[in-house]
Amino acid sequence: MQDQEILEPAVSETGKAPAPHHSTANQKLNAEQGHWLLAKMGKKVLRPGGKELTLGLLDKLAISHADDVVEFAPGLGFTAGITLSKGPKSYTGVELNEEAAGILRRKVNGEGRQIVIGNACCCPLDKQVADKVYGEAMLTMQADHRKAEIIREAYRLLRPGGLYGIHEIALVPDNMPEEGKKQVQHDLAVTIKVNARPLTRAEWTAMLEAEGFAVETVMTNPMHLLETSRIIDDEGFWRTLKITWNILTHPKARKRILEMRRVFRRYEGSMKAIAIVARKR
Repeated sequence: MQDQEILEPAVSETGKAPAPHHSTANQKLNAEQGHWLLAKMGKKVLRPGGKELTLGLLDKLAISHADDVVEFAPGLGFTAGITLSKGPKSYTGVELNEEAAGILRRKVNGEGRQIVIGNACCCPLDKQVADKVYGEAMLTMQADHRKAEIIREAYRLLRPGGLYGIHEIALVPDNMPEEGKKQVQHDLAVTIKVNARPLTRAEWTAMLEAEGFAVETVMTNPMHLLETSRIIDDEGFWRTLKITWNILTHPKARKRILEMRRVFRRYEGSMKAIAIVARKR
């Protein structure tokens, strides 16, 4: 996710979370952003719609051997791995945090593969260098003006006719009262320790269209990131057992994660994961 500080290394090579050793570590854990806390527990899939929606997004992007691909804020590199398995002509991950970039460079290397340090709103890349650009679980965490800047940057990077994909959180229904939006945004921000500002499907579409894109595909999935069935689908049975063990043996983390799940369940009818693919006009 863009513009977020990583407080500690996200996860060990074994997928186990490091045990806190003192009160300072516990204080950090209590203040840590939700996605990195889950990563420390061993969770690899941190996207709101899970692996299913990520795969749907990539299917609609139809990445091929002829494509130059740019990913904004690749995080732990889960989606990058799937993208690279498709053999694109080139892949560039734009990551703001140097620590995260260092972890990614151990996974993403070779000819035509690179991780660059930069902000998704102003990448250190030339214009019209990509056929496909995508980012997941990062626009939701930005103020609306910054969302627009990042979308505008995707437009700048794409060649005419190129595709831009996003995977975010959407509020439902489209006519949700403003007071209701503010309540969901507030409770979400408090529990995941990130200033989350999800939009409705209509607002996401309008924002993309305002920056010159034509929306081609919209897909949704329930916001079941922390439900057991979704975790098994995303992570597999054995990794789910490891994640469960890590959570059970780290009480502070368990408390935070259960709080997150309660909020997700409370607003299950008001939030969905959304993936959109739009074409540069």
